[in-house]
Amino acid sequence: MKSPAFLIAVLGLAVGPAAAGQVDLPEIVSLSRTASTAAKLRTLELDFLGSREGRLFVAARPRDLARLEAEGIPFRFETPHLRSSAAGPGSPGGPIGAYHTGLHLERDLFDLSSKHPGLAKLVILGESLERRPIYGLKISDNVALEEDEAEVLILGCHHAREWISVEVPFLFAKFLLESYGTDPEVTRLVDQSEVWIVPLVNPDGHDYSVRVYRYWRKNRRDNGSGVYGVDLNRNYGYKWGVDNLGSSGEPSSEVFRGTAAFSEPETRAVRDLFLKRDFRAVVSYHSFSQVILYPWGHTTAPAPEEPLLRELALRMSELMRPVNGRTYAAGQGIAMLNYLTNGDTVDWTYATAGVPSYTVELPPIDQLGGGFFNAEKDIEGIFLENAPALLHLLQWAVDDFAARPPSLPFGLPDLLRPRLVIPRR
Repeated sequence: MKSPAFLIAVLGLAVGPAAAGQVDLPEIVSLSRTASTAAKLRTLELDFLGSREGRLFVAARPRDLARLEAEGIPFRFETPHLRSSAAGPGSPGGPIGAYHTGLHLERDLFDLSSKHPGLAKLVILGESLERRPIYGLKISDNVALEEDEAEVLILGCHHAREWISVEVPFLFAKFLLESYGTDPEVTRLVDQSEVWIVPLVNPDGHDYSVRVYRYWRKNRRDNGSGVYGVDLNRNYGYKWGVDNLGSSGEPSSEVFRGTAAFSEPETRAVRDLFLKRDFRAVVSYHSFSQVILYPWGHTTAPAPEEPLLRELALRMSELMRPVNGRTYAAGQGIAMLNYLTNGDTVDWTYATAGVPSYTVELPPIDQLGGGFFNAEKDIEGIFLENAPALLHLLQWAVDDFAARPPSLPFGLPDLLRPRLVIPRR
């Protein structure tokens, strides 16, 4: 991992063969990592890709380069030195090895639903900007019926480059379905709940990450002037655009929040599903940092039920640790990440329905551990350490549903719902 080949293998994936002529693609530059540079960089909106041998690597657009020059921060162009390779890992199994492309995920979701017709139902929740379907897989013992049971929502891949965040939700769906009837705990939980899994919220961005630019983050909204993309995890309706620290109003920014809350069809698909159901817990998977985050992300103030959110997160972390020996730190979003987010998924789900909502940042802890490029051989292990935490949260939702039957008048206009946070035990 310390050889020059590692840098080429990791950063070389940033520029694909289709990059020529794509005016929205940034340059990859490196900066000397010094104390004085670090202090200046904290004030700039940059898309950091990682560090190597005392240098920071950044995906920089012309305005970023101008800012670096204005701050007197020298940089070196790295793009010409990087190998052109669009996809990444390439072992047998698919165009990107053990990872799913959108088409392979679609095939495997249909396969799961057809093999388990009484337990799994595949639903098209909406379409992306480029008309790709956004799939939700419902899992329950009588899946065709609308039963009075606890519901849990599991989301993956708001950010295109976070490929591992597709795999963990998908593998959890596969695990539930294939374990039903043989594993008593899984069978009981599936019998008492309805689990909705949306493994790929951002199909357009993910496809672009696979085919063109491995580090692509946003969706593929054409913002004009050769600038593309909205950060879907800044496009939700609670505290959307409350400041320019937790998101940006600049279309070229990697955290551009869009022109309005829920301006993007991808976030509207999640919103519409959420408002139709009585979800009791939410997990949104991301990478990388190896942490469990809970609201609020838009402020340093604690959430109304911070003790409950913390207790559940710490228990989830405890259950993860024995599997592979990895520790997922747990805490409020701002405290763990050291930066604000507004308009994000779990702040909105928590504010809207008052249910435990978590962002799980999957391994590794840092770029040198692999960053967005988790080895294919690590996919299963990362899923296995997350499975006990998901089962625990599902059990909590089942118990909570039994103790507190539905009471919210679901279907109210979205702007009214944040006022309806329920006092809980």
